[in-house]
Amino acid sequence: MTALDEALEKYINDDNAQGEYYDQVLKTDFYIPIVDDGSDTPIEERESVTPMLFEADEKRYVLLFDTEERVNSWSKKPVKYMILAGYEMVKHTPGGIHWAVNIGSERAKEFVPEEIAFLQSLP
Repeated sequence: MTALDEALEKYINDDNAQGEYYDQVLKTDFYIPIVDDGSDTPIEERESVTPMLFEADEKRYVLLFDTEERVNSWSKKPVKYMILAGYEMVKHTPGGIHWAVNIGSERAKEFVPEEIAFLQSLP
């Protein structure tokens, strides 16, 4: 169980633990699947990368995983990904986008745009 899993478990059992969970989200390094542009340039040396976007129920999602094992388990085949801290992801998420955190695991959570906007409003 990861620190993010533990924080989510606390939040599920106690609404007063929401702040603790959000703090953990902001400091977690996420593995985010990216669009494979065929480039051999290492991801950290690129000027820009584009996260994969998925649509479901007329919503657009970015997938975030808190471990390399989880992103690989989800993809079932090799996938390129970037690693970005939650506070950086908050800064770079445009309006209208949802997050699917740890999809496919027992501790998955959807973040709706209003929730992400709340995180963006934090000092």
